Amino acid sequence: MIYKLVFFSVIMYCFGMPNSTDSIQINYLPTSTTHQIIKHTYYTLSYNEKYEQAEWVAYFLRGDSENSHHFKRPKFSEDPKISSTSARLDNYKKSGYDRGHLCAAADMRFSKEAYDDTFFTSNVSPQKHNFNDGIWKKLEEKTRYWSQKYNGIYVVTGGVLQKGLPTIGAEQVAIPNYFYKILFCSYKGKYKMIAFLVPHKKSSEPIYSFVVSVDYVEKLTGIDFFPQLDNQIETALEKQRDYKNWSF
Repeated sequence: MIYKLVFFSVIMYCFGMPNSTDSIQINYLPTSTTHQIIKHTYYTLSYNEKYEQAEWVAYFLRGDSENSHHFKRPKFSEDPKISSTSARLDNYKKSGYDRGHLCAAADMRFSKEAYDDTFFTSNVSPQKHNFNDGIWKKLEEKTRYWSQKYNGIYVVTGGVLQKGLPTIGAEQVAIPNYFYKILFCSYKGKYKMIAFLVPHKKSSEPIYSFVVSVDYVEKLTGIDFFPQLDNQIETALEKQRDYKNWSF
């Protein structure tokens, strides 16, 4: 019962009412290695100028039926909130890579404003098409399924940014070798947390084969993903890599 109350307080503190379309101020966030945290209305990101993309994007994925509208896709644009400017679109031109969403546009279909805000270049990373439209898309779809099953879910996602990565464009936008997605929710009074680390390549492997502990992703990235959780709860959840209590 205590865990359930703590989780509800966390969601209220971070996001406001989960099923509200009002402006959501996200204060419960991972640590930032760059100290350049950018808050949009429905998601927050930590921008890494060195790699010209976000090191993480965090948001609450609604689980209600209103998250199903279909809007016309806008053009991508640079993020006006980033003082150093986000990567220009021409970096991707003829690069052979998709502008892969981190906060998926399909996760923000409850309003036109929320949907359009996912088309900033700060919210994309170079992705191979057969990855973006393959295993990564399957993971995004599964995440939306879980958001409905568990009445909303907290999502943190990004590419693993490391020295020596290949790049595209004049601004040398880094191409991650791995992408991660971490999910956190409360269901029937219990916390649930799961992390995925997916190699940036075409794959026909089942999604559960990419499950790792949150601790492992933290070691790779240098990011503390849930610093405001009670230490005992955080430690217990982040060391897990058991996917059996998730409905695959």
